[in-house]
Amino acid sequence: MAALMSVVALAIDAVLPALDIIGVAIGTENVVDNQLLITMMFLGIGIGPLIFGPISDTTGRKPVVYAGFGLFLAASVLCVSAESLTMMIIGRVLQGIGLSAPRTIAIAIIRDLFSGDYMARIMSFVTVVFILVPVIAPALGQLILDNYNWQGIFYVQVIISIVVMIWFWKRQPETLLVDKRVRFSIRVFKTGFTEVIRYKTTMGYTLISGLVVGSFFVYLSASQQIFQLQYALEDAFPIIFAGLSIAIGSAIFLNGTLVLKYGMEKIITLSLLGFFGISILYVVLFNSGTNPPLIVLLIFFALQFFAIGFLFGNLRALAMQPVGHIAGIAAAITGFISTLLAVVLSVFIGRFVSNSVLPVFIGFLACSTASIAILIYVKRSNK
Repeated sequence: MAALMSVVALAIDAVLPALDIIGVAIGTENVVDNQLLITMMFLGIGIGPLIFGPISDTTGRKPVVYAGFGLFLAASVLCVSAESLTMMIIGRVLQGIGLSAPRTIAIAIIRDLFSGDYMARIMSFVTVVFILVPVIAPALGQLILDNYNWQGIFYVQVIISIVVMIWFWKRQPETLLVDKRVRFSIRVFKTGFTEVIRYKTTMGYTLISGLVVGSFFVYLSASQQIFQLQYALEDAFPIIFAGLSIAIGSAIFLNGTLVLKYGMEKIITLSLLGFFGISILYVVLFNSGTNPPLIVLLIFFALQFFAIGFLFGNLRALAMQPVGHIAGIAAAITGFISTLLAVVLSVFIGRFVSNSVLPVFIGFLACSTASIAILIYVKRSNK
């Protein structure tokens, strides 16, 4: 499961060091347009589950994963041959749609086998491996870029995805038994959608997930611009990105133990408060828009991502908890809603990140405030 989800991180993060070079190759006119090579892939990741989730409830989990990898391989060819921003965006959206299959089905497989805090624990350990990929992916992308060209990054992604697909085929049994499968129909999808949105807990934590992930997407898509252009740290960018990824990974690793002791709800509450507090402190201290010294910025980012790290797996697990009987469709719908919200937020906020880091933290503050408000509503609704 970790390997399936890691291919997604690799396809996103390995490209980061090459965004400027790819932008020149495909003729982008505005540097912030290069962020679309990241955010549009997330759009595909949000759309894909609407297709693959319901189909997986009908055919089983494994065939859908194979179909997704097949689409990803075809889309990678389109990206390599792209000569315009439009074609590259189409390729990245299709890559995202393809990789949404292993990403979504991995969650559905885990839900087939586990529930409650134990599901959150499994998700935490899976996500730790998933987070380790961003530690090495930019460095891998930079290494390929230095010794080959930007197209080579896509070739390596293809090779790794083929290896993961073969491993999945050999080692992972089918988890959705034949007697638990449902016949695919539009009516089944509509019924599933109606049932998912009926659960206030599911929708509440899904929206919070979208807000948290959306604020993180802003950093992810703009990180190359921040460190390579605003701070002129082109050579150090992979190391900085790796260090900040470790902050998230540490929190996710700790969550695997703490969630069984304190429960998901308490951890989510404390983490959101930390997310909010760090954001407002930065905005107050650096409201002029002038970037702080690098070490100060890294401390703020590290603290912020440590808080966020406790949210990713727990939010998805709590959102899925009431809808385990329709895990495939539920994972698809909740994934689509949270990802679509995250993409819209990240594209909007990212347009302001040109000469200052301040818009990133203003985005953090807005998203954390809205998340806390939704959390309060969900808790009151459950009383």
